[in-house]
Order: sequence, then structure tokens, then C-alpha cells
Amino acid sequence: MHFKELNESQILALAVSSEEEDAHIYRDFAESLRVEFPSSAELFKKMAAEEDGHRHRLIELYRSKFGEHIPLIRRQDVKGFYARRPSWFKKSLRPEHAREEAELMEIESRSFYETAAQQTSDAAIRQLLGDLAQEELQHEITASEITADQTESGAIQLEHEAGRRMFVLRFVQPGLAGLMDGSVSTLAPLFAAAFATSSTMATFKVGLAASVGAGISMGFAEALSDDGKLSGRGSPVLRGAVCGLMTTLGGLGHTFPFLINNFHTALAVACIVVAAELAVISWIRKRYMDTPLLSAVFQVVVGGILVFLVGWLVGAS
Repeated sequence: MHFKELNESQILALAVSSEEEDAHIYRDFAESLRVEFPSSAELFKKMAAEEDGHRHRLIELYRSKFGEHIPLIRRQDVKGFYARRPSWFKKSLRPEHAREEAELMEIESRSFYETAAQQTSDAAIRQLLGDLAQEELQHEITASEITADQTESGAIQLEHEAGRRMFVLRFVQPGLAGLMDGSVSTLAPLFAAAFATSSTMATFKVGLAASVGAGISMGFAEALSDDGKLSGRGSPVLRGAVCGLMTTLGGLGHTFPFLINNFHTALAVACIVVAAELAVISWIRKRYMDTPLLSAVFQVVVGGILVFLVGWLVGAS
């Protein structure tokens, strides 16, 4: 059924279920943010309570007009009606994303009430829908004011810092560990094979096996090292996947050049790629781990050179 085909009782029933769903989404946001972002969680609790108030007023009017039974009409049952994106699957919700989603929800709700009010002729229903449209607008203003107050008090800044720490713990650290391991540890077997065989294809196969094997090993090691419940590092499966993938990519970066048939050209390109990988690792350590750039470059480059020399000495012997 299209939205324009709904009668007044159906519009009220749809509004009731919509307010109930929105309140539930806000409570989902609040629960997701409760531990790490309490200021934002409090905002969404207040917004959920306001949606409950709207639902109660809609039910009272429906009861007085059409009786006790309210048919279940949901957004997905009506063509031309906006649909909410699910909130229950967001395990690592960020406050700014939740606020953006809430702002969009309030705008859509106001548009719905304004359109629905124009579609009704009953004075009481039209008045309530119009009032709710104005209150949804006020919700947008109130949310902005609360956000401004929290920003002024420093609560939002604390949440941003907490969010950054979460990102570093859950993604940057396991990804960086994997990238370092893949970029550095695979140098020895790769270049040992290169100098021992002078065969680009044989070297590529060794590099591919070393990269994938290291990715699997690092992925399991990261996933099994910490369940994330006490440390706040998040899902071990996600961390393991990030670490394993970055380990594999780190090794494949200087492995793919050996698909070039000319051995000396492949070797030169691989060395350039290794230098680029070490530069990226140094930058990430400076950007997210607060390591001084010179210190990061020294640590990574020295380690890379030592591993490269091991591969060269073994392969040339």
C-alpha cells in the first residue's frame, strides 16, 4: 500500500509503531555508548523518553477515535515511506555517527508528520500531527543545544579522545603489528630465495607462501591473545582478521615485483617497495602511536636492513 492511500486510523497506527521503533533505536544507541561515551548515552535516553511521550499521545487519540485495537502497520509495509537503518548490529558505534543518524531521523519524522497532517481532515488528528511535527523540529534544536553544552563542558572532547583510543586499540595496533611483521619478517625468506635461485618465479612462490603463512599465524595469534573484554580492544575475531590481512598485504607488497621476468628489474622494484613499506610503517607509528618520527624511522629501518642482510647472506652462501 502507498502512503497516500492510508486512511486516518492507519496513519495514526503507523505513527504509533514509528515512534515506538525510534525510541527503541535511541535506547540501542544509548546502550551501545553507555560505557565509553556516557554523555552521548544520556542524550539518547532523553530523546527516547520524548519519543515515548509522542507514542502515548498518539495512542490516546487513536483510542478515543477508533477503539482499543491498533493494527500493526510498519514502515516497511508502506510504499513511499522512509525506512530506518538497523541499529542493533553496530557493535562499535561512534557518538558522532549516532548523532548524525538521530538528526536524520528527526528530520524524516518531522517531514512525515507534516505530510500526514495535510492528508487528514479530522481536526483533532490534524492538530496532533501538526504539533508533533513542531516538536520534532524542537528535538533537532534541543539535541544541538545539548551537544553544544557537552562540547563546552569538555565532555565531547573526552569522547573524541576515547573514540580515538578505541580506534587505535581495535584497528591500528593489530593492523600495524601485522604490517610490520609482514613487511619485515618475510624479507629474509624472500631475498634468500632470490639470491639463491636468481629465479623470479621461484622467489615469487616463496614470498607468496611466506606472506600467506605469516598472515594466518599472526591472525590466530592476535585473536587468541586477548578476548577484549577487560582491555577494551574489541572483538578478537575482528582484530585477528585485521592483523592477518595486514600481515599478508605487508608481505605481498614486495613479493609481487617478482612477477616481472627480468630478475634484476624485479629485485630493484622489490627494494623500492620495501623502502615505501618501511616509510608507511614509520608514518603510522608517528601518527597513531605518538612515536617521534626519527625514532620510528630508525627502529623500522634498522630492523628491515638487518632482516634483509640475513636473507642476502643466507641466499648468497
